[in-house]
Amino acid sequence: MGRGSPSYPGEAVTSAEDLIAAADAHCAPTYHPLPVVIATGEGAWLTDVAGRRYLDLLAGYSALNFGHGNPRLIRAAKRQLDRVTLTSRAFYHDLFAAFCTELAELCGMEMVLPANTGAEAVESALKTARKWGYRVKGVPGEMAKIVVAGGNFHGRTTTVISFSTDPEARADFGPYTPGFEIVPYGDLTAMRAALTENTVAVLLEPIQGESGVIVPPAGYLAGVRELTRERNVLFVADEIQSGLGRTGRTFACEHEGVVPDVYVLGKALGGGIVPVSAVVSSAAVLGVFRPGEHGSTFGGNPLACAVALEVIAMLRTGEHQERAARLGERLHGLLGELRGAGRVTAVRGRGLWAGVDVPRAAGSGREVSERLLARGVLVKDTHGSTVRIAPPLVIGDEELEWGVEQLREVLSGG
Repeated sequence: MGRGSPSYPGEAVTSAEDLIAAADAHCAPTYHPLPVVIATGEGAWLTDVAGRRYLDLLAGYSALNFGHGNPRLIRAAKRQLDRVTLTSRAFYHDLFAAFCTELAELCGMEMVLPANTGAEAVESALKTARKWGYRVKGVPGEMAKIVVAGGNFHGRTTTVISFSTDPEARADFGPYTPGFEIVPYGDLTAMRAALTENTVAVLLEPIQGESGVIVPPAGYLAGVRELTRERNVLFVADEIQSGLGRTGRTFACEHEGVVPDVYVLGKALGGGIVPVSAVVSSAAVLGVFRPGEHGSTFGGNPLACAVALEVIAMLRTGEHQERAARLGERLHGLLGELRGAGRVTAVRGRGLWAGVDVPRAAGSGREVSERLLARGVLVKDTHGSTVRIAPPLVIGDEELEWGVEQLREVLSGG
């Protein structure tokens, strides 16, 4: 390295300051992380390079629903590491059938389209909807429309940011992909007006995560389900953050008794160990593909399937969903007390997931997050004044209460 260049771990640097400097020097500045360098994790706790412990109230944006270093998931991964990790889809492997079958059963569906990241799964769902529209619904070529909601967050690809309403996500990335119509989230009247003969799908988050954990009005998801069924339109539910136990149910759609035509899953499906995502639907929808029309080298790889199969097994017991529901009531009760005391201006969410709006006098969401960091609690801000809380579902009662108490102290000027 040249004179004056930042050091890096290969040179045995261990201080957080040097590691942050090295990362900032060599990584494209697409994130603004909190100034902490994590070295190890267990359960709901993380430890930095200096040995200080932090309570994780973010859980990798729901990728770590089952905690850091979950023993069941680690064992599953280690077993598979000694066998085979990748075959590509050129061949079958011995876990692939079980993964597709058991994930389809968990969702009450028939077929799975495996992928890796959430954004890849969303892109795959969009392609699925368009192909279904042309081959099954009979929409004229190049005329398919997909309706989405304002405030959405479905990923960072060029197509996905084409229908984002976040200026930061869109600026300088055009020209944008056509074929999408944006309507206000939670507005059934606008949704009804947007559906035409050429509409092939409605893509929604049952709860909008990046926007600040926005829960739609009661009856909205059920209303969308009814509209899409009437108009022969696919209802695609992006459950990447909201699904797999986070809200106290396996899927957030269940809170309104809704079963979409298509689930888009990711994050927690990989147990916080490997990227695993999937599109899950009926044979009538996913059966529109033919060999060669879509693919993913790593999608459904043996290591991913080994971990995901263990995640599915853990979800089948209902234990984690019940825990999220019970602890979620406690979390929202504690946050409700802060709201009643005027410490926060709004609290939204469901289960172990909350968006907390802090008053201007308390500082920005980023400043509150930094003060919580100093107290040993990890959260992350969004949209200026909102702090997101989404602990691992394995968090203990006392740990959760301690974490919220630190927020109370920070907002009280402590």
